[in-house]
Formats: sequence, structure tokens, C-alpha cells
Amino acid sequence: MTRASALQRLRRIGGVATESRALRSAALAEIGRVVSFDAYVWALTDPETSVGTAPVAFVPPALMPDLPRLIRLKYLTPVNRWTSLSRAARLDVPAASLVWRELLQGHGVTDVASVVFRDRYGCWAFLDLWRLGGTFARDELAFLDEVVSLLTGHLRRCVALCFAATAGVGPATQAR
Repeated sequence: MTRASALQRLRRIGGVATESRALRSAALAEIGRVVSFDAYVWALTDPETSVGTAPVAFVPPALMPDLPRLIRLKYLTPVNRWTSLSRAARLDVPAASLVWRELLQGHGVTDVASVVFRDRYGCWAFLDLWRLGGTFARDELAFLDEVVSLLTGHLRRCVALCFAATAGVGPATQAR
């Protein structure tokens, strides 16, 4: 699949999405047609605090028992931290990352591409793609930057829709 056709499909997916989990799942399938990856974590973030929530993830099964440690290390490492990234980045110096050095390298992860979905209203999500063999190339990171440009507003809209008032639903109707 060409990069242009993948971006066109991502534009359509984003345009019709009404729920962030479905948007992220469909987008991951399209991203995977252009950028190969073996595992991923795509978490929404609170736009004001950047605290991660509601992840869509696939991690190697052997890593599942270490998930609390993985999350802790992700918050502790300054390398490719979603709170400071402005463009897609990879682990240029893997050993500088606590996540990679203390956990991921032991599970065969050789590189991580990180992107942040941020706009003037805040940080809405971050995505980490993991490779088990090889590294992410510049053109792959450039594609991920284009994905961010396409999907950030759609992610923000989906998050806002989860707070939209729905007629006949709420505490008053539950008491009936």
C-alpha cells in the first residue's frame, strides 16, 4: 500500500469516527500497512495533565506480568517522553531510555517509535510502536508525523463526544 493511499484511508477513518477506541484500532491497521511494528501502546491522555488513560495495546505476552513496571518506567524516563515530544522520535540511544534499558531490551525490543497527538488545546494521546528486530527509518517517522496531523483533531472530537449529553440517559432517568 502506498503512503498516500494509507493517509487517504486514515483521513476517512478519522472523519467518521465517533469513539476513540474504534478510531485507534482502525488507524493502527492502516499504519501497520506502511510502518511495520510488533507491539504497540496507544493511550489517551488528559489534555491538561498528560496522564495516560484508556490504552489500546498489544504487548508481548511474556511482558504482561511486568506491565505495572512498564508503566512506572514510562513515567520515569525522560527519553521520548510524550510530555515533551513535538515530532515522531525513535530510540536513537536506546540505553538512555529506562523503559528500554530496564525492561524492553530483555524482551527483544530493538526500537520504539513514539508520537504524540497534541494541539493548542492539549495533549490528547501518545502512541509507542515497538520493533523486535531492526529500527524505524526516517521516512517511517515522517509518515507517523503525517498521521498525527491527520488524526489529532479527530481524537479530540471523539474524546469530547464521550462527554456529550445523551437524551434520556443520566441519573434522573435511572431513578425512574
